[in-house]
Formats: sequence, C-alpha cells, structure tokens
Amino acid sequence: MIKPLYKTTSKKKFKLNFTQKLLLILGLIMLAFSSLPIMVVLLLGLLPTITIILTDPHNSDKLTIVGCLNFAGVFICLARIFNQYAAGIPISILGNIFNIIIMLGAAAFGMIIYYELPNLFLVISKASAQRRLHSIDNKLEKITQEWGSDIISDLSK
Repeated sequence: MIKPLYKTTSKKKFKLNFTQKLLLILGLIMLAFSSLPIMVVLLLGLLPTITIILTDPHNSDKLTIVGCLNFAGVFICLARIFNQYAAGIPISILGNIFNIIIMLGAAAFGMIIYYELPNLFLVISKASAQRRLHSIDNKLEKITQEWGSDIISDLSK
C-alpha cells in the first residue's frame, strides 16, 4: 500500500459558543463607547467592506482586496482622530466630502482591481503568446532559408 507523503487533516469550522459570543458582543459595545469617535468613522468608512461581508461572505478574495484598500483609505482619516482626540472630530471628518471620497474611493479602486486584474492578465498572456509565435515564425523562416523549403514540405506530409 502506498502511503501519502503528508497527512491530510480535516479542517474544523471555528464556532463560538453562547458565552464567547456574549463576551465578544459586550467587548465590542464597551469598545464602541470608550472610543466612539473612532468607531463612528470606522462604521461609516468601512461600509463597502461590511456590505461585502454581509452579501458575499464566501468570496474571500474580493473581501481581502476591497477590505484592505478600504481600510487603507479609512486609516488616512483615522490618523487625524489619533492626533486630536475629541468628540467633534468625526463630524468634521465625515462632513468633509474629500474624506468620504478617499474612504469610499479606495474601496472602489479595490473593486476595479478585483474585476479588471484577470482581464489584464489575459491581455498580457495573449501578447506574450503572440510574441512567442512571431519568434517561432522567424526561426522557422531562417531554417527554411538555410535548409530549403522542400525539407519542410517533406516533414509536413
């Protein structure tokens, strides 16, 4: 009997029991009240990522790309809160349209990357294949000139 080189282990799904869920919710509520300005900007800035989590939870590639770029856009606005921690800062951040454009535009850029990156790879691979085909045709012409076309026609029969 052939033994496999490595053992495959079945992955168990990670599930929380009731007390762990309750502690997690209480912790999030305490975090929300203790750092309300940060949580307000995070909640409104990460709406595209939250939408992807709720609507398409099994597509981890989309979540990774859009979520990382969305968080990068939100983090730019969070830096102002970290520098000046006050209750009115989230209103001034979310009231400025350029901050909203930065936060949501980063998520939109992530969606563009997610949908257009495969097409870009197709275009690059087609161009590479055409270059290789052109190079092979040039080599075939050189061989034809050196050896003569009757040898190549004999091979094709």
